[in-house]
Amino acid sequence: MVNRYLPTPVLHRVTEKDGFVFVGGTACDDTSLDIKGQTREAVAKLDTYLAAAGSDKTKLLFIWVYLKDLGDKEAMNDVMKEWLAPEDMPARATICPGTLGPGMLIELIVTAYK
Repeated sequence: MVNRYLPTPVLHRVTEKDGFVFVGGTACDDTSLDIKGQTREAVAKLDTYLAAAGSDKTKLLFIWVYLKDLGDKEAMNDVMKEWLAPEDMPARATICPGTLGPGMLIELIVTAYK
């Protein structure tokens, strides 16, 4: 059985199957923020979303980071180092698709376990 959490009209923010937790695209609501501000807001949302499925940031397996501008990678990394302890850093890919939603500088997708 698939468990689904935090429904919206078009998706569930989090799904879980066999102890694996999947969090869909997570971004900042306040697009007036700079990359550090948007990253901080997005990871705070991830904390909430992971908790809904009985997980947390210490159980992250992989993060897909989508950046509007690859030049923001260092600033994003600074926030990731604030958010995660060194021993909890998961595998990660950083992708620059060239465009995200209006005003968005970052979007995160994660896989974790329970």
